[in-house]
Amino acid sequence: MTLSVLAVDDSRTMRDMIKIALTQAGFTSTLAEDGEHGLEVLDDMTPPDVIITDINMPKLDGFGFIDAVRAQEKHRGIPILVLTTESADTLKARARKAGATGWIVKPFDPAKLVRALKMVAG
Repeated sequence: MTLSVLAVDDSRTMRDMIKIALTQAGFTSTLAEDGEHGLEVLDDMTPPDVIITDINMPKLDGFGFIDAVRAQEKHRGIPILVLTTESADTLKARARKAGATGWIVKPFDPAKLVRALKMVAG
C-alpha cells in the first residue's frame, strides 16, 4: 500500500525522522513546519491519504490545525494522526473532539507509525 502523507511538525529533526520512516515504507511525504504552513501546503497539493500533526507548534498549534482542516469540506474525510510528546488523556480527548483519528506519543517507533498510518488510511 502506497500512501501520500502530509506531516506537520515544527521540529526539523522530527520532520526528517518522519520523512525517513515514510520513505522506507514506500510512502510519499510532504512536510510543513507549523499549522499555518500545513494549511498552505494542504491547499496547494492533491489531498493526501493521511495527515500527521504535532500539537505544540508556533503560529497555529495542532488543535487549531485540525479544526481548520475539518472546517474545509474537501478535507473533512482525511484521517489525521497526532504525533506528539503529549500523553494527557484530556489532550487526547480534545484532539478526538476536534477530529483527530489517532494519537502516537513521541519518540515514535517507525514501524508503529507505519502500521498506524495504514490502519487509519483504511
